[in-house]
Amino acid sequence: MNRLVLDAATLFAARMIRLFAYGALSVGLVLYLAELGLSEALIGVVLTATLIGDAAISLAMTTTADRLGRRRMLLLGALLMALAGLAFLLTQQPVLLILAAIIGVISPSGNEIGPFLSIEQAALAQLLPNQQRTRVFAWYNLAGSFATALGALSGGWLAHALQAGGMPALDAYRAVLVGYALSGGLLALLFISLSPGVEVIQVIEASATRPRFGLRRPESKQAVMALSALFALDAFAGGFVVQSLLAYWFYLRFGADAGLLGGIFFGANILAGISALLAARLAARFGLINTMVFTHIPSNLLLCLVPLMPTLPLAITLMLLRFSISQMDVPTRQSYTLAVVAPDERSAAAGFTNIARSLGAALSPLLSALLLANPLLINAPLFLAGGLKIAYDLLLYRRFRALKPPEEQPDAGHA
Repeated sequence: MNRLVLDAATLFAARMIRLFAYGALSVGLVLYLAELGLSEALIGVVLTATLIGDAAISLAMTTTADRLGRRRMLLLGALLMALAGLAFLLTQQPVLLILAAIIGVISPSGNEIGPFLSIEQAALAQLLPNQQRTRVFAWYNLAGSFATALGALSGGWLAHALQAGGMPALDAYRAVLVGYALSGGLLALLFISLSPGVEVIQVIEASATRPRFGLRRPESKQAVMALSALFALDAFAGGFVVQSLLAYWFYLRFGADAGLLGGIFFGANILAGISALLAARLAARFGLINTMVFTHIPSNLLLCLVPLMPTLPLAITLMLLRFSISQMDVPTRQSYTLAVVAPDERSAAAGFTNIARSLGAALSPLLSALLLANPLLINAPLFLAGGLKIAYDLLLYRRFRALKPPEEQPDAGHA
């Protein structure tokens, strides 16, 4: 039991280090690329390349993790994260930056990217009874949100302080990239320390006829494919307002500097993390699907209202209100996905749905960057994101309201 608890703590620590690095990078990434001389269109290409590369790498790693080893895949992901940070640090050539974005693991959004989330979720779900899964996932997301918030604050203020001390902006943003690359190395050390208890073989005997992509039951395939399509729509909408582009919107619209941007997203991610704990309570009472849908719709109505605000304080206030409920669907979504498949299908199910999100979000940052380059369309990304996300919520409720996870079944007390 102590070893399993230590493994869970290691996964939590890895999540916090990773999200701290993602948050720190997200505030200044677009500003860094702009300092390199890249146009808005080329910046959009780089961001899109990160998401396309993430999808391809994640597909290969998550669908084989249960067979080849979850620890091995996590270690490989950490090394790819360090590689991406070094590549962005050492080159200014757009072609090399795009190549590094495709091969490496780098987050333009401040949120999870790469194979980590899918494999860690599968490992945690294996260690937990059904009734505790959503609650622990809520704490897992809270830890990540707090880390993202601290990272955004630290990255923004570090870049601001270095520039205030006379350092060129380009070098100030490079300091953040150094920390990102080092974080990948630290993750590698943590993943090496995991025990064999996180591997699926400890719980489920290997099937003699394991399917190629890890989903052996027809009902699992149907559920995962439908969820993947819907999550892709949600992510496509979210790609218009990834954190780095949202920071750039505040800069263009109101002239917010890096220090203020760090403060904004510190508060936003703190509120998002706290909301995850409330989501677990709501899910226990109203169900996972109901909690996902009926907290997500109001948050996206608020997103549509943000660009209508005439002043920076009002826009920040509505954005923070939006973040206070916008992430309630995250632990519930993660828990639901792993609940409706068999234990030995979890890495694949999480992988497919997270890859679908990466693919869905791949094109929209480029479109958003092009819209931001036009002063007449500067607010369009926020309107598009909010409207498409509401459509996703309605479709999700229609398709999955009748498919209950084990803990919501009539015999859940005997699970």
